[in-house]
Parts: sequence; C-alpha cells; structure tokens
Amino acid sequence: MTAMSDETRLREDICRFGRSLFERGLTPGSSGNISVKLADGGWLVTPTNASLGFLDPARLSRLDDQGRLVSGDAPTKEVPLHTALYDTRGSARAIVHLHSTHSVAVSMLPEIDPRAALPPMTAYYLMKCGATALVPYYRPGDPAVADAIKGLAGKYSSVLLANHGPVVAGDTLEAAVFATEELEETAKLYLLLRGMNPRYLSPEQVTDLVKVFGVALPEHGHEH
Repeated sequence: MTAMSDETRLREDICRFGRSLFERGLTPGSSGNISVKLADGGWLVTPTNASLGFLDPARLSRLDDQGRLVSGDAPTKEVPLHTALYDTRGSARAIVHLHSTHSVAVSMLPEIDPRAALPPMTAYYLMKCGATALVPYYRPGDPAVADAIKGLAGKYSSVLLANHGPVVAGDTLEAAVFATEELEETAKLYLLLRGMNPRYLSPEQVTDLVKVFGVALPEHGHEH
C-alpha cells in the first residue's frame, strides 16, 4: 500500500471511529480528539472545535514530524498532550482523548490511586488498558499537562486527566479506540459497584493474565 493510499485510509478511519464514539455519547459536543502517526513521522489529528461526529477527512489537521501544521484546519489545542505521549511511549501509533462521562467521574473521586486509577476488575480491562494513571487537573490545552505525561515515563498507555477525561494510546487506531471504550466500561462498573465490596481479580489471577497474554503493568500497577 502506498503512503498516499495509507494516509487516505487513516483519514477515513479517524472519521469513522470518531462518528461511532460520538453517536454512542462517549464524547459530547465538540469535545475529544484523535491522532494517528504517519509513516513519514508526521501525524493526522482532529481539528480544534470539531465534533468527532461530523469530521471531514479532507479537513483533518496534517502535522509534520515537528508538530507544525502542513495542511487542513487548525489542530486541537491538545497537541502538546498527544506529543508528550508519542514522545515517551515509543510503541504508540494512535491516541484517543475523550470526555466520556464515567471516566471523568472516576477521575474526580477522592480515593483514586494515581498509579492505578481503577482496580483490576476484569481481564479485558487489564489486557487492553493495563493500569491507568491519574494526572492532576490542568486547564485544557495547558502545556504543563505535557510535563505531567512525560513524568509517567511512557509506562502507561491509558491515563485519566482529572476533571477532564481519558487519554489512551494504542499501536493502531482501532486498538486505541477499543481500549478507550474498555476503560469507560470499567469506570462505569467501578461506579456501579462503589461501596459494595466487590471481588476484584486476585494477585494470582492478575499474574496469570500477565504471563499468558503479556499484559504490561507498571510497577505498583496491580497492587490493591
């Protein structure tokens, strides 16, 4: 597949996944953004003030490998956030950032462990998200959020921004979208079961998943 046809396909994929996420209420209004790395080191990213439900493939922001706008509309103000995750997590080829309700709600709870925002509730949560870090609140678009992401040293593919929403990296766009959806469903489970003393996966069950499926957990990521 040529680089041009590959880019065309990725543009269409961003719009298709964006519409799917929007139509299911996972990111309202003009919130949320998606980016995908390209073969030349540049990337595609959704424009500023654009609804993920109504994206135009031709108007997506095309950035070069220095993060400069090459073509399309002005990019999302969250570019520093995406850049920091790409810079520290070498395997990342796509990033999804949403304002999904349950994930935002969990990010605001007082008991959340910043090193593991959600407990090991299901096998698929661990397999798709690993452990999820919680980053303190920053104003949207604040360059300081990039420093907070860099402070995680690439150990996490899924991050909750306090009072804001999830940011999830994947080795493909599909993987990043599916992991973001899994994070949102796990956050919903956590809220449904909060205060009910549910059974989480045991350390032995977590170790088994790590061994069988190669789940990558940062240090302390499964201690609950």
